[in-house]
Amino acid sequence: MTHAHLETLPNVTTQTLRVGVFGATGYTGQLLIELLREHPHVNLQFATSERERALEDGTPLIPADSAPLESVDAVFLCLPNGVSGGVAAKAVAAGVRVIDLSADLRLESAALYEQTYKMPHPAPQLLPAPYGLPEITRSALHNAPYIANPGCHVTAVLLALYPLARAGALSSAPIIADTKTGVSGAGREPKPESMFCEVYGDVKPYNIGRVHRHVPEIEQMLGKLQPDCGALIFAPHLVPLDVGLLATVYATLKPEWTLERVYAEYQTVYSAEPLIALHSLGRAARIREAAHRNGAVIGVSAGQGNTLILTCAIDNLRKGASAQALQNFNIMFGLPETTGLL
Repeated sequence: MTHAHLETLPNVTTQTLRVGVFGATGYTGQLLIELLREHPHVNLQFATSERERALEDGTPLIPADSAPLESVDAVFLCLPNGVSGGVAAKAVAAGVRVIDLSADLRLESAALYEQTYKMPHPAPQLLPAPYGLPEITRSALHNAPYIANPGCHVTAVLLALYPLARAGALSSAPIIADTKTGVSGAGREPKPESMFCEVYGDVKPYNIGRVHRHVPEIEQMLGKLQPDCGALIFAPHLVPLDVGLLATVYATLKPEWTLERVYAEYQTVYSAEPLIALHSLGRAARIREAAHRNGAVIGVSAGQGNTLILTCAIDNLRKGASAQALQNFNIMFGLPETTGLL
């Protein structure tokens, strides 16, 4: 199959890219289809589900085994961990570009994946995969054959810490990340712990410490950016909201770093980022500022001494999943990065 390389075309506005969505009935799949329908350079060729035959808007659904890979330039995989990687391998072998929203391609080591997710890696031949957090890894995404879309907690925590780690400003003290996310992060599949009566009026910590599956993913990137930074202590919480995620990150700076120098670093890194809003120094981000939007809001505040309090708000289904997948798609094919997102 011949791919469309938009950067080599004389007029990209006339180019239509054909895409498919695997796993269209979950929250991320449904939102992704909404975004794709508004994208000026995309034609949705198929969407899959193993149980349903149409979405509420009438979009027909087909089984994954019936998906005509030969009819598309790219596919988005909104499939369960352990399943998605096999579909990704099949698509890549067919010459189709892949954006994988599962965890299957996020960790660079198959052994670490198996240790973290307690199952064999479905496609170790695809590792390491380009990691799709554009504000950090943009240069690796241009013309990539496949991209691993990050998790929502990971996106918020890494965006909060990136300017510090990039500059080597973090001390070796532990980094503490507290996240609060809406119940859509638990997925659309009914579960007792995410039912209205269970979450309303409560804030529930879960998998706290270093046991959450996103800890290795966060530390993988931090270790590349600043190998001598401290270990991560992670405390995610479920809150009674439909969407939204707030990460509050407590970091300790090396002695030579002042608050003013830190904030100047954030301005340097994020001032030109179209999907990042950086608050004035001392103003914290709020979920309300990012929910139902496709970007991230970041705040930088002083702690005590050489400690810093960072906040990052995103929509867990958008910048934490589907909108970021579309952002990665745009970069992959040489389109303006915010096409269909602003």
